[in-house]
Amino acid sequence: MAYAGIVLISHSPKVVEGIKDIIRQVNQDVAIELAGGTDDNQIGTSIDKILKAIERADEGKGVLLVYDLGSAKMNAEMAVEMTDREHIKIVEAPLIEGAYVASVEAGMGKSVDEIIATLEREF
Repeated sequence: MAYAGIVLISHSPKVVEGIKDIIRQVNQDVAIELAGGTDDNQIGTSIDKILKAIERADEGKGVLLVYDLGSAKMNAEMAVEMTDREHIKIVEAPLIEGAYVASVEAGMGKSVDEIIATLEREF
């Protein structure tokens, strides 16, 4: 079964690795891809990393982008504009809590739009 995928975007590679570890405690099925840090793994974000993570996370049911700080959102927005994939949505929720709830919802087979609606109610 295909699920909506999730891309975790942070200025720190370690932050997204830790969040993925937390999510994996409750959900092994949903694609969780990481876009943490710059291209040389320094503090910052990378549009290229985000685009590659979207590609890996997309199983055909869309991808949710969950980010930490302002410039991560800006790079996520640019990545969405640069991709021709459908149903790529930026999540407006706290990184850890939003990613966790999104993964649970995705694991239940919900669509990207259904997951976004749940997150809007929760946060």
